[in-house]
Amino acid sequence: MIFGQGFTKRRVKTSSAEINLVEGGSGAPLLLLHGYPQTHVIWRDIAKNLMNDFHVICPDLRGYGDSSKPPSADDHLPYSKRVMAQDMVEVMDSLGYQEFFVAGHDRGARVVHRLALDHPKKVKKACVMDIAPTHHMFKNTDQAFATGYYHWFFLIQPNGLPEHMIGADPAYYLTEKMKRWSAPGAVFNDQAMGEYIRCFSSPESIHASCEDYRAAASIDLQHDENDCDIKLMCPLLVLWGTQGFVHHHYDVLNVWRAKAQHVEGKGIDCGHFLPEEAPVVVCDEMLRFFV
Repeated sequence: MIFGQGFTKRRVKTSSAEINLVEGGSGAPLLLLHGYPQTHVIWRDIAKNLMNDFHVICPDLRGYGDSSKPPSADDHLPYSKRVMAQDMVEVMDSLGYQEFFVAGHDRGARVVHRLALDHPKKVKKACVMDIAPTHHMFKNTDQAFATGYYHWFFLIQPNGLPEHMIGADPAYYLTEKMKRWSAPGAVFNDQAMGEYIRCFSSPESIHASCEDYRAAASIDLQHDENDCDIKLMCPLLVLWGTQGFVHHHYDVLNVWRAKAQHVEGKGIDCGHFLPEEAPVVVCDEMLRFFV
């Protein structure tokens, strides 16, 4: 197993999915959520360095990795961040935890945001990596955003269009996306890339990931608009890559201060994939914040 000694695999049945995860270490529970188009494997280096201080839990979100890909619906609710967050609450409950720390990257960070809104008594502290809030990004769309984040508008297209096009060569699509979003010269672990490609390449996975984005552009926005005046109460750490889109197009800390009461954070010299491009710095920031 890519995580090595001290970690074990587990499957947890939630009320509407089966979640694949690895866990290891001892101490306070720390839930780590990955993004698109990856799996829990993105946390492999960080998890190894945190396991002496935390019980680290790294799941695959529903629709990703080796977690189940439940059927969707016309309103895309089964792939909403609210339902994904509920999965994680049930996962942590199955492990005996009524409250916990949580960090997320990319799509996982959006699940973290919703999790802290819907279950404020569960989340002691939260960390989001390389995102601005979904609602803010859609409401401030311009040419630069539509160009840099074109996939937000491509993946939501109906009638199986993105599924068909990605399915023609999923390995190319995944590899190209990671190259575009990372800093120049970034190198990804071959074994990790093999896992990402394996998990992403099935028609079920491609469809589920498209449903994630379709939910973000519909039901998630409804949920966000309903909660637009509610601020997160838990302490929030915001990290982002200074060579990426988020850094160049948003006043990141001020954007998040509109959404949370207690915000701190910093930019890190890397591209979008902080846990893989700058694992040592990310790990140090998480240890400082969560301990």
